[in-house]
Amino acid sequence: MRTSVENRRAALVEAAVRVVSARGLSAASTRAIVAEAGMSLASFHYAFESRDELLDLLITEVLAKEEKAVLPDRLEGRTITELLHAGLTGYLDHLRTDPAHEQAMLELAQFAVRARPELAREQYSQYTRIATAALELAAHHTGTRWTVPVPTAARLLISLTDGITLTWLVDRDDDLAESVVAAAATALAELTVADGRPD
Repeated sequence: MRTSVENRRAALVEAAVRVVSARGLSAASTRAIVAEAGMSLASFHYAFESRDELLDLLITEVLAKEEKAVLPDRLEGRTITELLHAGLTGYLDHLRTDPAHEQAMLELAQFAVRARPELAREQYSQYTRIATAALELAAHHTGTRWTVPVPTAARLLISLTDGITLTWLVDRDDDLAESVVAAAATALAELTVADGRPD
């Protein structure tokens, strides 16, 4: 039975994640990726025009999973601190469930800064979009507003999640990561006030 293009693309993306997270981007040649996926080079070129196209899709798909993870299921009836904590906990749970994807994203960002700056900028532009949407949603549902420009708060949130990601990948200390998440939520919440109040 023939495999659909969509299924081939999905399998190749997952193979690329495994290769990049285990051996680094420099080892993630087209041949290494198809070998990991158990496919032929012809199958790769049937699904993608280039390795760069595959990497672009990898970033898009991982970001979609991250966005879903950070948006809490329940918004009503929570304080701003509770919503921020729920969002960061959702991200941490995603990281712990699927560390290979986040390790691959770190590797891709480091590679892109050197070799494809436009890809790195796009990756972090998408992080900013997700963080901004999450912060605006949290403020809206709690009757608060940010006392710093939302892009500044979003950059702080990205910096925090980058740090949480890297340190957890290094030490896998769940308890410490959870305490950092709680502290981060509290610190971020301090940058808000009840809507209508002066700063």
